[in-house]
Amino acid sequence: MKVTKDLVAASATPIVLGILAEGESYGYAILKRIGELSGGQLDWTEGLLYPLLHRLERLGHVESSWQSAPGERRRKYYRITDSGLAELAEQRRQWDTVVEALRRVWPGPGDLRAFTAIPLGGEA
Repeated sequence: MKVTKDLVAASATPIVLGILAEGESYGYAILKRIGELSGGQLDWTEGLLYPLLHRLERLGHVESSWQSAPGERRRKYYRITDSGLAELAEQRRQWDTVVEALRRVWPGPGDLRAFTAIPLGGEA
């Protein structure tokens, strides 16, 4: 299954802020975590992640610092700010509304109406 670009774009900010709420991280680790969380269904590229991180930093939702461990190259680590936590809470409220609306409109397992096509004119 391929997740559409529109859905990836809409969910990008809360996913990244949620990951950073778990603890500070760097780009490659964030990409790896996204893959883990989605069971491999979301395959983000650096070209999607880094512009988002830079935008979140400009907005004050994340901060970054360069760090290096002995024997490793320097990495830019990102951490969520108080403003980012507030934004994450707001994103969560909005997504809860969307998810609940989808649950109500989509038929559940075993529902015989499950996405059956109704011809124009309104009668099956």
